[in-house]
Amino acid sequence: MGKRDELIAKYADDLKNKCGMTPDMDLLTKVTIGCGPAIYNDDASTVAGSQDSELETVKTNFLMKKLGLADSPALMEAINSVIETYGKSERNKYRAVVYYMLTKHFGKEAVYG
Repeated sequence: MGKRDELIAKYADDLKNKCGMTPDMDLLTKVTIGCGPAIYNDDASTVAGSQDSELETVKTNFLMKKLGLADSPALMEAINSVIETYGKSERNKYRAVVYYMLTKHFGKEAVYG
């Protein structure tokens, strides 16, 4: 099993055990691949849920650029909801897991079609 497969398994485990959802493995794999080399970097592979600048980056670079959503207060509400679901006290909020939950939240799975 390659490094990426190990990470995808870890993300699936987080979705199941920390977020209480059954992951769509096909979509999770595509979202993980979409994150590119960031998943292998300790700092870049996680989202700092308490840093406004980090959340703004998720909003701009992922929700608006990747998913093609228009800027609105609903975007930040969704990000905060995902952070809440993941658990504010959870130190490692993996970027791929956060992106996966946001993709599902907005029904944008087709972006990864």
